[in-house]
Amino acid sequence: MESVTLVENRLGAILARPPQVKLVKAFSNSFKNVVATARTCYSSKGIIEDESIDLDKYGDLARDIYAAGHHTTFQHATFQFQLANVSRQFIWSFLHSHPFYNSEQVSQRYVEVKDDNYFVPPLEGESLQIYVAAAREQIAAYRKLVQLLIKPAGEEYYRIFPKRKGNDRFKSEIKKKAQEIARYVLPIATFSYLYHTVSGITLLRYAKMCKSGDTPYEQKMVVDMMVQELLKFDPNYSIVLDEPLDEKDFVEASAQGPGDHGSFVEEFDAELRGHTSKLVDFKVNAERIISDAVREVLGKKKLEMTDEEALRLAVDPSRNRLLANPLVLTTHDKISRVLYHASYTFKKKLSHTADSQDQRHRMTPASRPALTMHMTTEPDYIIPKLATMDDEVERLYRLTMERTWDSIGSLLSKGVSRESASYLLPNAFPIRFTESADLLNLHHKVEMRLCYNAQEEIWKASLDEVNQIKEVHPLLGKFLLPPCTIRMMAGTKPYCPEGKRYCGVPVWRLETADYERTI
Repeated sequence: MESVTLVENRLGAILARPPQVKLVKAFSNSFKNVVATARTCYSSKGIIEDESIDLDKYGDLARDIYAAGHHTTFQHATFQFQLANVSRQFIWSFLHSHPFYNSEQVSQRYVEVKDDNYFVPPLEGESLQIYVAAAREQIAAYRKLVQLLIKPAGEEYYRIFPKRKGNDRFKSEIKKKAQEIARYVLPIATFSYLYHTVSGITLLRYAKMCKSGDTPYEQKMVVDMMVQELLKFDPNYSIVLDEPLDEKDFVEASAQGPGDHGSFVEEFDAELRGHTSKLVDFKVNAERIISDAVREVLGKKKLEMTDEEALRLAVDPSRNRLLANPLVLTTHDKISRVLYHASYTFKKKLSHTADSQDQRHRMTPASRPALTMHMTTEPDYIIPKLATMDDEVERLYRLTMERTWDSIGSLLSKGVSRESASYLLPNAFPIRFTESADLLNLHHKVEMRLCYNAQEEIWKASLDEVNQIKEVHPLLGKFLLPPCTIRMMAGTKPYCPEGKRYCGVPVWRLETADYERTI
């Protein structure tokens, strides 16, 4: 094991890269607009302009509407931040744990992770040594796995695209497939960078909630920087800015405690009954309700339109061609909106890295866990299919998981908090949760994620969900399809909308029962 001095010297270089937060675009007259929009609601003289607002006169009004919960006036102003050197865990646990944001984040699927590119919680001495050594070992394993996975990834790639074999310009595509699988061993402490845009009210909520959840230390640091950027741009937000809630104010904090959560894990996994995503509840009469709703929109009697005819107008792309439009117009369409009336609830188990994509579907909300409450003393991880197709890859993958849990156990035995130790959990760590969705938003989600370019796990989960919906609602389930098949049924060409990113499989010719993929 390396000396503490060597580790601390290396850590100095890591800590020289603290979180970076920069406000790059913002709504002009943002706080004055809060008051202008509020006053416009009661104005007999028409629109109240921002420039006419005197905050010495109307500051109390802003404070009053904020305290009373009239927050739509705070939603007009938006703020775009550049964030760097923030952990994947912080992004998953905090920035992306709600629906009111927009992010564009660097992809671990397509961008290679660099050495010593991870968050370090407040540790010292031997605990610091163990943490840094473990994180470096995980990244070293990632690098080796990328090289080892090129062979099985290449074999599968050239099986799909035989005419590309021997052409060097496709080697980068194969390496990306290898990176996609190798990243499962990376720690969730791994740094990311992103654009992140939120409204004024969301930023104020961040300030209030920054000590909540799994990563309060990192959250407080990053959110403080975001707030300072806001106040530098528009100091008037100090009129309503609150102190953050204390950690003890959150239920999950009071429920935290030592111990192994293996019994919960066993119970949850047993309830899945072999599924990645298990249908556990749904509206029994959804097909009839949707049929009635279509007739209501069109003013038709039941004698004039059967249930199946009505359903097809809503979900059959050959009848409702808006379903094939890439702009996602269904929320604005009277007929398509009838799909809100059907809803489904699933128990799901996805790796941290797959769920980081699943949670981006903000209109299919879920109750995700306090991650430290799911940590077990024994290795607990997802292994992707490609990693099981090469013995050397699988051995290294499993060995890395064993050694990661040994390091986590060592940290916990030294009294390190579960918050700090959890940063070493790998991307492969399973997120166990319940997710619900109305059919309108679920339709869009499975359309995107049944694409063969989607991440393997979320693709598998989406297919699992579609097959179960077909069992309970066959007329609705048969039209839950990938984009290429929807476009084919709607007569929209080209069938694949991905252009150069075409997966190589004419999926529109397949039945969902025949869907199969490795990469």
